[in-house]
Amino acid sequence: MEKKANKIVLKTQKEIEIMVQGGRILARIMGELKKEVSPGIRTKDLEKKARELIKKYKAEPAFLGYDNYPAVLCTSVNDVIVHGVPSEYQLKEGDILSLDLGIKYKGYYADMAVTVPVGKVPPEVLRLIKVTKKALKRAIKKTRSGNTIGDIGNTIQRYVEKRGFSVIKELCGHGIGKELHEEPQILNYGKRKTGPKLIPGMVFCIEPMVSMGSERIKKSEDGFGYRTLDGSLSAHFEHIVAVTKYGRKVLTLI
Repeated sequence: MEKKANKIVLKTQKEIEIMVQGGRILARIMGELKKEVSPGIRTKDLEKKARELIKKYKAEPAFLGYDNYPAVLCTSVNDVIVHGVPSEYQLKEGDILSLDLGIKYKGYYADMAVTVPVGKVPPEVLRLIKVTKKALKRAIKKTRSGNTIGDIGNTIQRYVEKRGFSVIKELCGHGIGKELHEEPQILNYGKRKTGPKLIPGMVFCIEPMVSMGSERIKKSEDGFGYRTLDGSLSAHFEHIVAVTKYGRKVLTLI
């Protein structure tokens, strides 16, 4: 039986072990997709490659058809924060690209994201990517029994804002398991010692989304993506983390 705490579905050790397998497969796929990113490639080509890899690893796509989303992969370029739809757009030197991919494996979902530079990018843009990645790393360290969801969000917000960037507050991470999006919401801001306490069995996605300018967002022209309101560049990283009685476990490390 699934136990629940404040509507949060707790996973058994056996369930977490299955999710570890799915997380490893997803990390392998993402690693292969990252290698394909270069000036001249279309985001549509990355979608094709993602479909091939999901099939190769005997998994199912998580995003295809979810809220009518038309692809298996999200390709968010430059000021697109998340959920950009693959298209004929040809990546060019100096772009940054966020890849967000989800799969279903043995009945459980896995979800992760990375942001990569396309060719050579300016130092400040590289810094945006590094700060976002480091914010995720720091948030993962806060993922231990006894801490709270607020501790995670507070860590991300303080680290990002101290470095002169903005946290996107209207989008957030989420619990994951037999459903792609479960409770709790994992905000990228907040106060320490607030929100649900972390206990063994919780599994969720932490995903800082960071902008070089405004934190405000708008819907993309494709009807699925979200852009920064002021057109500033944004980065996005995401890992699945499980809280276990033995400590935290990151399920999607490349």
